[in-house]
Order: sequence, then C-alpha cells, then structure tokens
Amino acid sequence: MPPYSAAQKQQIAQFVNFTQAKDTVATKFLRQTRWNVEEAIDAFFQSPQGQGGITTAVNQIFDTYRESPEDNPDGIGIEGAIRFLGDIQVELDEVACLAIAELLQCPSMGEFTREGFLNGWRGVGCDTIEKMATHAANLRARIPLEPALFRRVYRFTFPLCLVQGQRNLQFEIAAEQWKLLFTPGKGGIQWTTQTSPWLNWWIEFLEGRGKRPVNKDLWQQVEVFMRKTQEDEAFGWWSVDGAWPGALDDFVAWVKEKRGKGGEDMEVE
Repeated sequence: MPPYSAAQKQQIAQFVNFTQAKDTVATKFLRQTRWNVEEAIDAFFQSPQGQGGITTAVNQIFDTYRESPEDNPDGIGIEGAIRFLGDIQVELDEVACLAIAELLQCPSMGEFTREGFLNGWRGVGCDTIEKMATHAANLRARIPLEPALFRRVYRFTFPLCLVQGQRNLQFEIAAEQWKLLFTPGKGGIQWTTQTSPWLNWWIEFLEGRGKRPVNKDLWQQVEVFMRKTQEDEAFGWWSVDGAWPGALDDFVAWVKEKRGKGGEDMEVE
C-alpha cells in the first residue's frame, strides 16, 4: 500500500470494515470522492462492484422472513414483518417503525416487497441484521432533530396507512398517527408549546367537526402548521390570504375563540 496519512488510513479502515471490500477497492473509491467516507461507501454500493455481494446477502435475509415462499416469493407479510422488526430492535408503535417503512417503501403497514427491501438496504449499505439494527437506531436518534427526515417520514405515513381503494385517511387512523408523530415518547416531535396543547386541541377540533376523513393536502400541511406554531404560537405568521386548507383556517379561528374564553384554556400541564 502506498504511503497514506494517518487520517487516510483510518478512512480506508472504515470503508473496509463497512463494505468488507479490499484495501485497493477502498482507496479507489475514496480517491474518487476526495476521501469522503460516506460518499465513497455510497458510490461503492451503487456500483456493479458493490451490488453483487450485498444483493445476495440482503436477498438471503429477505427470504428468511417470508411466510409463504411458494405463494408469495417476493413479499413479506405481517408475521414476518413483526419478526424482522423485532430482530432489528424496532417497536411497532414508534416513529422509527414508520422510518423503516419509508426506507423500504412498504406498500402498506406490515408488508415488505423484495424490491423495496433490496433497494432500501442496499442504498444505506446494510447487509446484515446487525447493520440494519444500527441504522434503525441511527434513524431513531435523527428523526426528532432533522426536519427534512421527519417530513419525509411524516409524508410517507399517509399512503402507508391508507385503506386499500380509498384516497383519504380515516380520521381514527390519522388521529392515531398524529399522536405518535407529535409526541416525543415514541420518537416524535412535541406539538405542545408553553401555553397551547396544540395536538390535543387539533384532535378536539376535528372531533367537533364530525371526524371527517383527512385528505393528502391537509395531512401534509398539518406538519408545516405544526412547525409554524412552534416558532410563534401567537399566529404572527398567519394570513387569511395564505394557501392553507380550510380546516386549518377554521382551526385558527377556533383557537382564537378558545383563548378568548379565559386563561384556564391556555394552561398546559
């Protein structure tokens, strides 16, 4: 091996440890990416050189969780999905479970396809259960801290939870997912400010409107609205001319009226 700096030797070791490739392969991809380890590993797994081994390994993992290999050779159902999530230390009732579903592009809750499973895990360079568990733990830590990642997971939750054949999300399902995504106990974001229990108010408001189904636009805009209320709960950013869904326009009016009734409505435990 040609002389490399101590930092470069460490980067080569990181690449080799993660990919199980040879030193010569590691230096090739590291040089191509100007010694950026993450970019080099990603480039390796996107290349024909890196696809073969990892594809075989991920395929083998996928096959161990299929319940009916003959009837559904390219799918994992609910029982296999529960076993797999347990093995990578992901609970069914935490936001990290939704993040894994987004990564693997699950067609519905508790269902994996071979294509999504392969593409997802190859994309992040995970070809063992241990690496998958580590990646899941990494997602769990990042979700509350990275708005872009949270938004991607949040938006994917809508099609993931749709009842087959329907375009809108049933209110009960939407409320359940909001409670998961907007509370920190299971890896979500706190949607409560100093004087306003926003999540509780939002659910209460929608229940008072008759628990109507939630369309895609409203679902997506609620996350944007949540961020705004955290920045300024006094609605200094609000405009009646804004392109918000009608339900959120009505919610703002509802909140203002509720606040006007007295300080007791503003208390947050």
